[in-house]
Amino acid sequence: MTFLQFTTALTPILAVFVLLVVLRMPATKAMPLSFIATTVSAFFIWQMPLIQIIASVLEGWVIGLTIVWIVFGAILLLNTLQFSGAIAVLRAGFTHITADRRIQVVIIGWLFVSFLEGAAGFGTPAAIVAPLLVALGFPALAAVVLTLIADSSAVSFGAVGTPVTVGMAQGVKGISEESLQAISVQASGLDILIASFLPLLMVLILTRFFGPNKSFTEGWAVWPFALFGGLSFTVPAWLVATFLGPEFPSIFGALVGLLLTTLAAKKGFLMPKKIWGFNNEDKIAPSALFEQQVMSMGLAWTPYLLVVLLLVLTRLDFLPLKAWLMSTAFSWNSILGTEVNVTAHTLYLPGSIFVLISLMTIFLHKNDVKNVKSVWVNSIKSLGPTAIALAACVPMVRIFLNSQENTAALGSMPIELATLAADTFSTSWPFFAPLVGVLGSFIAGSATFSNMMFAGLQQSIAVELGLNERVMLALQMIGANAGNMICVVNVVAAASVVNLVGKEGQIIRFTLVPMLFYSLGAGLIAWIFLA
Repeated sequence: MTFLQFTTALTPILAVFVLLVVLRMPATKAMPLSFIATTVSAFFIWQMPLIQIIASVLEGWVIGLTIVWIVFGAILLLNTLQFSGAIAVLRAGFTHITADRRIQVVIIGWLFVSFLEGAAGFGTPAAIVAPLLVALGFPALAAVVLTLIADSSAVSFGAVGTPVTVGMAQGVKGISEESLQAISVQASGLDILIASFLPLLMVLILTRFFGPNKSFTEGWAVWPFALFGGLSFTVPAWLVATFLGPEFPSIFGALVGLLLTTLAAKKGFLMPKKIWGFNNEDKIAPSALFEQQVMSMGLAWTPYLLVVLLLVLTRLDFLPLKAWLMSTAFSWNSILGTEVNVTAHTLYLPGSIFVLISLMTIFLHKNDVKNVKSVWVNSIKSLGPTAIALAACVPMVRIFLNSQENTAALGSMPIELATLAADTFSTSWPFFAPLVGVLGSFIAGSATFSNMMFAGLQQSIAVELGLNERVMLALQMIGANAGNMICVVNVVAAASVVNLVGKEGQIIRFTLVPMLFYSLGAGLIAWIFLA
């Protein structure tokens, strides 16, 4: 690979980083410019056929539409609940458990996100929890940043274990179910040592960058509860992975964590003595908030409970509902005569469930017809900037991933970059191995796809260097999780839901350090003690 070819392979990454993070351009400008740079260099330097590039663009647009649909459903559900008064009731309920925003971050931002990731994946946690945190009174930027950081460890077993049962299984040819479970247990064990500290890191970011006093000390004051919240997810998840397999660790781990932390908060266990909040917090007592409720707490929670129920029921293989919904998918094979294929799920997408529950909520909460019309109009109008960013971002990603078709005798851009990195850092590869997983998720927007793309490469490198294959594949999983924090597609979608279009680079600047802490921390532990 020549220097020009190396630069071409890096173009999607460098362009996004420089334009979004360094120059702070909005995604609506940065992504089209990145797309143009990637397309031109792919054609002239990587020597991709024009027909392959056009097919990749068409594939990207189809995928982009599915993401827009998820974003629309999330915005519609939030707006519906705000107009019905349910959000105000939910805010009162969380305040009744604890008014401390740091504790709310652990319970909602960390554990509820983890549960939604385990049940659904595919961008659902950020689409649901980020706007919920905003509605509860968190700054929009803080809500998105914290949600993206939280949506990491649980990704290993997101969407009922898809990154393992599909991503890892297809990435390593002929791998057995026993090996998949062993890798899952290894990844979960590493998470106990490193991911358990993520809630504390989230709280520190909250108080230092979004609190009135800009203080790390105020965040550190809740370290016992934050660490308890971290372990209350990672330890049960490890136990489930050990005894049940890779499908349910995130779901059951998060449920156990939610139960333990909620009971602890109510009983005052490990709780700070002083309540912490933002400036200009609502000073009304929780009892007064309950007196002002327009509906019961159960009725207010019903839409979210229905979302969770449908997400779980539609993701279980042994129920007929999943097969029926997936049969409604639209497939476009051999686009323009190439080997590029795309499948767009319709009713199976989380966005479809969000829209269905939004419609049901109209009747459940007896919404006024005028409000319903306003909710739909405003939700549709808000999609413009998101559609522009995704229309450039996703095709750019597909060109990057489909670049194995070329006349320069090269592999795909991500494989060439990963191979070069392995050759360069071979003596300390366990430390850097998670960054390959990060690369996959950052570009592809999916831990599942990252594992499909790089698990085989990680296994080959492990054999060549005499490293523990199980550990290296576990590091690939953790890297793919960490990449979720800075994944461009996720950032654009999450920013759109809370009306932060144009702030994508600022979001990535906040999530970059937690990503490095998680991925390189796991790599360091494996390098020293395991590999």
